[in-house]
Amino acid sequence: MEKLVIEEGRRTPEIIFSPEENHFCIRGTSAPEDVRSMYYPVIEWFKGFKEELIKDGKNNGMDTLVFQMDLMYFNSSSAKFFYDLLAELKDISASGLPVKVEWYYEEEDTDMKEAGMDFAEMLEMDFAYIEKPS
Repeated sequence: MEKLVIEEGRRTPEIIFSPEENHFCIRGTSAPEDVRSMYYPVIEWFKGFKEELIKDGKNNGMDTLVFQMDLMYFNSSSAKFFYDLLAELKDISASGLPVKVEWYYEEEDTDMKEAGMDFAEMLEMDFAYIEKPS
């Protein structure tokens, strides 16, 4: 599957999904004016990736799919799409490929860490919380 790359904008995050490199990352700020047009293609790409993984049963040579969420800020509209995306990861994990979600937050930003903890609790997934120096 071809990789998906969306460059960071003033109000949109950088998104890199590269199955060949096992590099899946959303980084930056997510407060797009039109959240649907931003994230629908991302969710659709990920659903296609998931179907390909499950159908082929090959795991693209990955032992563990590592997914990084490294956000400075996200609005409530973005949160819905992040939930949907993380739910796709849960489906991948349930199909047999281990998934590791790395949730990054700055050491002073307890709200961002708590947001990751909320997602993990709602989805019944374990996240790795990685503190970054401020």
